[in-house]
Amino acid sequence: MASADEPPNKSDSDADWHPADILAALKKRGHSLAGLSVANGYHPTAAGKALKTPWPTMEILIAEALGVSRDTIWPSRKGLVQNVRRGRPGRNKK
Repeated sequence: MASADEPPNKSDSDADWHPADILAALKKRGHSLAGLSVANGYHPTAAGKALKTPWPTMEILIAEALGVSRDTIWPSRKGLVQNVRRGRPGRNKK
């Protein structure tokens, strides 16, 4: 079984972690998505949305709770232009 600092399937190391693997890793460390959201001033469902949609701020909070970098969990999201305040791709104001 893979450790928390590497993707669960080493042969597919460029793939994002599966949401179930992220949830399991959080649970092993005594965290939950809702708990992370609320502890950081977000709605309880906020962190769950980061599993499906790029949201750099929430991704960083999840990664910190797991003790890994955001790029380790979501390598496909590396380099996306994001408005970190809103967390939406391509929505930067000029």
